[in-house]
Amino acid sequence: MSTLDPSLPHIDTALFDAPTSAKLSGAGPSQHAPRFLLLYGSLRERSYSRLLTFEAARLLTAMGGEVRIFNPAGLPLPDDGSDQHPKVQELRQLTEWSEAMVWTSPERHGAMTGVMKSQIDWLPLNSGAIRPTQGKTLAVMQVSGGSQSFNAVNQLRVLGRWMRMITIPNQSSVAKAFLEFDEAGRMKPSSYYDRVVDVMEELFKFTLLTRDASPYLVDRYSERKESAEQLSKRVNQPAL
Repeated sequence: MSTLDPSLPHIDTALFDAPTSAKLSGAGPSQHAPRFLLLYGSLRERSYSRLLTFEAARLLTAMGGEVRIFNPAGLPLPDDGSDQHPKVQELRQLTEWSEAMVWTSPERHGAMTGVMKSQIDWLPLNSGAIRPTQGKTLAVMQVSGGSQSFNAVNQLRVLGRWMRMITIPNQSSVAKAFLEFDEAGRMKPSSYYDRVVDVMEELFKFTLLTRDASPYLVDRYSERKESAEQLSKRVNQPAL
């Protein structure tokens, strides 16, 4: 193994990469509209997380994005169905298609809902040696039946990090959500609505900034040292 200099005897110079602006620029900006996949965490007939997701979709579309919303109805519980189930395949295909995601969950018993977690649990950490979610941008939002809380969005941030996603700094937490939507299901004017606009605007900007550079942003020295076979074996360990 060659070394970079005597003070770094354990570095392989063939694999060491000093980041530069030129490497971040890539081959040039994509010309297609940014692709957003939106997930929500409730199956109720009047689901406020779904209504909030629709509002986010309208905003992203107005900004010029291509938006798809996954309906979790019929998705089997993880480990209680095959990954060949049509709903699982739909979710995974949409994940691969997307460049950015929005996760919106109700807070139930101080946590995200099982519906929300099941969707994320069906997202593969890997496909071969590649993690399909890595490098994608992510915005997190939640709705609450009572006073404002941040338990669900905090948990969603942890999951976003685990999936190696770029979670934007801003987030939305809508308190007493039953008061914030009209009979037609549209969100009323409020500071909560303004925050949703802020979050979608920031997500759009981060997506434009990172989508062409995401393979480079998530490239790791330790993984470059592994052979493709070693990496695939490591990331494809049996699920617990």
